[in-house]
Amino acid sequence: MENIIPIKGAVTYKITIDPTVWIFDDRRLDLKTYFDQKNDEESEDMKYLLSMGKHWSREIMEGATFPPTLKTERKFDRQGMKTGTFGMEIKHFLKNAEIHDDATRVVFECENGIEHAFSIEEANTIIFKFSQDGKPLLEDGPVHLLFADGSNVDNPIKNIRAIRVE
Repeated sequence: MENIIPIKGAVTYKITIDPTVWIFDDRRLDLKTYFDQKNDEESEDMKYLLSMGKHWSREIMEGATFPPTLKTERKFDRQGMKTGTFGMEIKHFLKNAEIHDDATRVVFECENGIEHAFSIEEANTIIFKFSQDGKPLLEDGPVHLLFADGSNVDNPIKNIRAIRVE
């Protein structure tokens, strides 16, 4: 249970998150390259429109394709998963918890009563680092809090035990 992080407070759904299963999540970020690359932020609608446009053009030019089979579906990079350093944006979980309209901040509760508070906008940009070189963060984890700009990569906020929305 020490790896489970509850999201509580001014939310519609009080949920728990388990970083130990994120390694299989397609939303995970490769932190070895994330802060080096220029992160172009596109809206979800624009991504959808662009992908549908490409699909439509391909259908016109090539004809319909059949659904993926075991031979064509995407394979996991097992070696990368064993040696990679990964993170997850927490905006996905805050969205699922449905923050109340009157809430103004998100507080990250750490060991020994230490708390770190951020506005909701700032909290939606935070990344939880959950593995280092293919290993879960056992000593001072289960996650490390990183800012999206990478300014605290060398000195992340550690030992997070809960997320409280106020």
